[in-house]
Amino acid sequence: MTPSYRAIFALTALFSLAGCAQQNPQLPALNKEIKQLNQKLTTLTTLASALEQQTQLNRQSTSGAYILPAAQSPALLNSDFGQLSLSLSNVTSDTMGTSGLLLIKSTSGKPLPAFSANLDWGQLDQVTGKPLTVDMQTQTIEVTPRLLPASEQSVEIRFSNIAPENLGFVHLHHLTLIPTAAGVTAQQP
Repeated sequence: MTPSYRAIFALTALFSLAGCAQQNPQLPALNKEIKQLNQKLTTLTTLASALEQQTQLNRQSTSGAYILPAAQSPALLNSDFGQLSLSLSNVTSDTMGTSGLLLIKSTSGKPLPAFSANLDWGQLDQVTGKPLTVDMQTQTIEVTPRLLPASEQSVEIRFSNIAPENLGFVHLHHLTLIPTAAGVTAQQP
């Protein structure tokens, strides 16, 4: 190649690269949309994985129902007084660990009776996805009907000694009807 051809080739390459260097004005907006879609996809993947894990735990459970806060989805529990939908919301940090609202709802629409239940909580094993029983904690909760009968009830729960990001599971089990003041066990009509 002679020097003039080299110069022409170099100038042509330089102009081509300069054209590539000019940024399309729509490119930043497109990049932002792609990042948002990736974040949404990651969130949906995490939710789907947690929901599958919650479903597996409940299939294998012989008593009660598991609720995984990460699943953000209710779990169904068959009890002596009908099928219940259980969900956990408003999981936040507090001075003792974590607090949240447990929503218990009768799927039939019948009023909930007074009952007590055991509530376990703790972390999930990162490998197996199963509850770790080593640091698991337990408390008994009571659900008492309101003045007017209702098919759902919210119960504020305190999960001691665990941060919200470490609360892997909640297990509600051993539901027992509480006798009413008249000494008769509350029953569904």
